[in-house]
Amino acid sequence: MADDERLRRWRMVLGSEADPETGTSLSKTDQSVDAALAALYDAERGEPGTKRSAGLGSSAPRVARWLGDIRGYFPSSVVQVMQRDAVERLGITRMLMEPELLNAVEPDVHLVSTLLALNEVMPEETKQTAREVVGRVVADLEKRLAERTRAAVTGALDRAGRTARPRHSDIDWDRTIRINLKHFSPALGTIVPDRLVGYARRNHSVQRDIVLAIDQSGSMAESVVYASVFGAVLGSLRTLRTSLVVFDTAVVDLTDQLEDPVDVLFGTQLGGGTDINRALAYCETLVARPAETVLVLISDLYEGGNREELLRRTRSLVESGVQVVALLALADSGAPSYDADNAAAFADLGIPTFACTPDLFPDLMATAIRREDITQWAATNLSD
Repeated sequence: MADDERLRRWRMVLGSEADPETGTSLSKTDQSVDAALAALYDAERGEPGTKRSAGLGSSAPRVARWLGDIRGYFPSSVVQVMQRDAVERLGITRMLMEPELLNAVEPDVHLVSTLLALNEVMPEETKQTAREVVGRVVADLEKRLAERTRAAVTGALDRAGRTARPRHSDIDWDRTIRINLKHFSPALGTIVPDRLVGYARRNHSVQRDIVLAIDQSGSMAESVVYASVFGAVLGSLRTLRTSLVVFDTAVVDLTDQLEDPVDVLFGTQLGGGTDINRALAYCETLVARPAETVLVLISDLYEGGNREELLRRTRSLVESGVQVVALLALADSGAPSYDADNAAAFADLGIPTFACTPDLFPDLMATAIRREDITQWAATNLSD
């Protein structure tokens, strides 16, 4: 039985050309699954002897049926991979601009990236459907990431605000008792505290300024999606003043749209060149309290502007007291492509420079807010 299952799996992977070698007979269900795979991966007719490759037809009704089929045969994670392959390999991008097709797909970050790239050429009758698809992905990301982000950032601000000389109303009794257990007095039957721990302030004033500068060039598409969601979450915290800036060769401040990350995403325009120096010049104008500011630059650092001016400006930001972090990617897609020379130059300026996954971003922000060693945090938490 184990051998039969192994042969069946190889047959499904290799396609119908493997029938003579495997000698397998597919069930009716397997035949349907194989047909769905063949539509995407089998060779075109007239090209015998080739491995699975593009074979899906180009008509919208056929693609719509195929999208529905694969959702019935495969788990969501596999469906997303197959959709991505179909868009990249088979030239069906234009079909994603049709409402009936958008309703058939399984939404994921990569699909959102594709829709954002098509935003300017998308017909009006499709845009509302596209927004609904993007909204479903954003809602899922917020559900997964928002609570942890708020908890990490709020905890970091609480720790940063602790003092050894709190007012009575601001004493953290739990921590005070724990650090003074060694001062328990048997005679008095109580603890005689040697040190109090509490909070310097309990109001909701702004304690940190956060500036997210997001490179919206085409290679950063996935990072743009995640960064926009995190920007909305950070923007919802009253103890932070969050600004969100997107850039290519132009710079757009989307801070006033932070309440709705879908609006933020549709305010971006993926593609084009990159002028990081120009973006940081604008970000400088947002810095009012350098020592209380965290500037997160999310970019692959391929600079199309003035590199020398970029490094000079970045050095100035660091020397002013701004906590600058450069993320080469904010994504789950593996090792990113980036400008190694500029990354090394940033590192020489003392700027932590690395790629980060969305799941680790809340901890990164907490570390930055506490002004702890981010480079050490990255070495501990991120693998090569």
